[in-house]
Amino acid sequence: MDQQLPDRLAIRDLVENWAVWRDAGDWERFATVWHDEGWMSATWFQGPARDFMRVSQEGFARGVRILHFLGGTSIDLAGARAIAQTKMTISQRALVHDVLCDVVCTGRFYDFLEKRQDQSGIGNWGIVRRQPIYEKDRIDPVDPAATLRLDQKALAALPEGYRHLAYMQELIGYKVKRDMPGLTGAEVEKLYGEGRIWLAGKVS
Repeated sequence: MDQQLPDRLAIRDLVENWAVWRDAGDWERFATVWHDEGWMSATWFQGPARDFMRVSQEGFARGVRILHFLGGTSIDLAGARAIAQTKMTISQRALVHDVLCDVVCTGRFYDFLEKRQDQSGIGNWGIVRRQPIYEKDRIDPVDPAATLRLDQKALAALPEGYRHLAYMQELIGYKVKRDMPGLTGAEVEKLYGEGRIWLAGKVS
């Protein structure tokens, strides 16, 4: 129990640093929250964390702003492994049919973490895999007097938990993954199962 508290504090610090450093464009420090083989999944990107950092940096330079706000965290610890679930919102601003809009998506970050020894023998936590869970979202014109008309057929074809976010991202050129975990369903149950395998010391 004595070691659990510093581990929990270190994990929470890491999760908070991920959001602050990425949104601020602090790429050098952002790289430190990942282990070397870290894997990131998002609506618009799935791949190695090093590639996620590169495309995020490129998008940031072009003016793309995908911002994050964090809430509470629940951490399951099993020795040198952990699963952290953190309430979050993702917000993005872009033109939608010539109307400047904000999309806000509510969900959780579901993180697979591991504590590893560095060359000096100090144990450091890092993210091995991050999988967001997309629970619900909405879209609003920045100017409340503006009129926004969405293609209802195209919107209905997108996953419920992130359909407005996906709608905006596809309009600006991203290819959006259609089977991300939501609040309920087979995808999120599969993720929970992979989390249990991770905590048991196995590779999912």
